[in-house]
Amino acid sequence: MRTTPPNTSAISGRWRRIGAAGFSTAALVFAGFGTAAQASAAPASTAATTAATAKATSTAATWTATPCATPKKKGELACNSFRVTGGLTAFQKHEAKVDGVTPKAADATTPSGYGPSDLQDAYGLTDAAASDGSGETIAIVDAYDDPNAAADLAKYRSYYGLSACTVANGCFKKVSQTGSTTSLPTADSGWAEEESLDLDMASAVCPNCNILLVEATSATMANLGKAVNEAVTLGAKFVSNSYGGSESSSDTSYDSSYFNHPGVAITVSAGDEGYGAEYPAASKYVTSVGGTALSTSSTTRGWTEKVWNTSSTEGTGSGCSAYDAKPSWQTDTGCTKRTISDVSAVADPATGVSVYDSYGVTAGWYTFGGTSASSPIIAAVYALAGTPGSSDYPASYPYASAGTSALNDVTSGSNGTCSSSASYLCTAKSGYDGPTGLGTPEGTDAFTG
Repeated sequence: MRTTPPNTSAISGRWRRIGAAGFSTAALVFAGFGTAAQASAAPASTAATTAATAKATSTAATWTATPCATPKKKGELACNSFRVTGGLTAFQKHEAKVDGVTPKAADATTPSGYGPSDLQDAYGLTDAAASDGSGETIAIVDAYDDPNAAADLAKYRSYYGLSACTVANGCFKKVSQTGSTTSLPTADSGWAEEESLDLDMASAVCPNCNILLVEATSATMANLGKAVNEAVTLGAKFVSNSYGGSESSSDTSYDSSYFNHPGVAITVSAGDEGYGAEYPAASKYVTSVGGTALSTSSTTRGWTEKVWNTSSTEGTGSGCSAYDAKPSWQTDTGCTKRTISDVSAVADPATGVSVYDSYGVTAGWYTFGGTSASSPIIAAVYALAGTPGSSDYPASYPYASAGTSALNDVTSGSNGTCSSSASYLCTAKSGYDGPTGLGTPEGTDAFTG
């Protein structure tokens, strides 16, 4: 398990599809996080604001991979998420700059990452989030059970003033990979953190959507794939997958068995280990989602993004698949097979998102990052855009909007070293690139057929 701060090189090789048995995951004790105090009196003086900003800027965020990011059994895949453990997030630093109040010490009582209004504003979704999504179902596919999923989701939505999404009102449903609501997988605290992240991001971007959580028996591709199929069987037109593993020669058969669902927008996180392809992000039938660092700015948009990259072994995934054929809508020439990614959204833990979680940790607010955040965000954008055409592969939709104002082109940063003849596979540039794809959403126009 990597516990290095973001400016320290991590140990290489958090290998996803483990080839040796016997990995055990140590129990972890997690601390909570605070947020900036809100100024309720007169504005702080310029001097106080400057001092608070300086102090906030000097305290870099630190984080650790969530326990499910290290597979505990042979053949299991890993979740793609990190939990902030200390320092100050971009959200806290912005609050300090605006309010002139130094962020309080972490205590898990209030959020310390971006919330729904931040994400909706950053991606031009405020109006759509208010009016669209009713009747649509976003499915979240993860492994193992989160016993507190419904209660934690209720806490998140209540805090941010989102409408209730419960089992009782028909908005939220949790099932096993066979569709059972009573015979659920074994509970797992690491995957519970992942599930809280995924559910909260779907809620943040599409608060009017219904949410279906499908829990696989274990984190093998076979069981996760069956969970994807079950989500589609139960009617979900938007399915988010925030996990991955090393590519293998079996991937093309997995494509046919689990991911070939015309009329369904299936999103998959691109990975968190920097440059290099992983599966199922490499499937030609899915929308592979890369990750960015998202910060406020003085631009007209009010936000700026760059490739998320912490070190040579940590950052958004991208690359050229060794096995999957190139889909017809991809036209880049430096990779003859499937190129990762298609689009992107926030993933850098330092610019992370707020999540409420209570299973296996101190109940409270945490800040998470990783491309596990970006996948459900993009699935929710698809849901806001409306039901896909019945014979469509929605991964193709953003390509029709390439180079338009419907996408925020991310042009700076890289996630590793790749061939100079195909540098776009690991380095952002104008137009399409591997780490961020065609860019990030600016409204929903790029996600409709």
